[in-house]
Amino acid sequence: MKRKDILRIVCMVLAFGLVIYTIVSGLSSTLPYQGPTNGQTSRNFFFHVPMWFAMMVMGYTSVVYSIKYLRKMDPRHDVLAAEAARLTVLFGVLGLLTGIVWSRVTWGQALDSTDPGAWWPWEPKQTMALICVLIYLGFFLIRSSFSDPVQRAKISSVFNIFAAASIYPLLYVIPKVLPGLHPNTGGDGSALGTMSPGYYYIFWPAVLGFILTAAWLLDLRGRIAVINYELNSIDDE
Repeated sequence: MKRKDILRIVCMVLAFGLVIYTIVSGLSSTLPYQGPTNGQTSRNFFFHVPMWFAMMVMGYTSVVYSIKYLRKMDPRHDVLAAEAARLTVLFGVLGLLTGIVWSRVTWGQALDSTDPGAWWPWEPKQTMALICVLIYLGFFLIRSSFSDPVQRAKISSVFNIFAAASIYPLLYVIPKVLPGLHPNTGGDGSALGTMSPGYYYIFWPAVLGFILTAAWLLDLRGRIAVINYELNSIDDE
């Protein structure tokens, strides 16, 4: 068995093991009291935040492949960049959905469920996260606008550099200077700094688990996409 195959198996086993551990421990463990605002809903911290970690890792991985494409013009790098960007959108959407549910039972608990503000209060960090996901959806809109594969790969690669460069400012810099309900917005400190130590034993394995899950999915989908590209190239010849 090749070293790459061993690494793939190890990655898959660790990913599934850590995610299962997160689900079981995150939902059933006795956790330190986190205050009246969050209560038991703070368990969502083990899912909502790690999904954004995975989203960011996939976004930066995608731009690495785009830069490789611009340097070497290897179409396989463009294919891998697109697959990483798809996972960026996937984990970004999951992060938004878990955030919407969390905001409903914390910030919007006094509002009726029919009130849009109960689900989406246009909180700065929440809104910036949505913009970040929309930017990556624009990546695929650009790709669908060009029929020529070389032109599509070049333009989408350049756009991907802009998209990756927007991740940190949108998710951290801009919300930090704006007052908001999220931790780490305005003058508020990071949620990690105020989190009870007992949470770390679940949170950091969750972060690693979701990142490894994203890496495993990228490896799987990337290999399939490259094979399909090579088969299509043979058919075109």
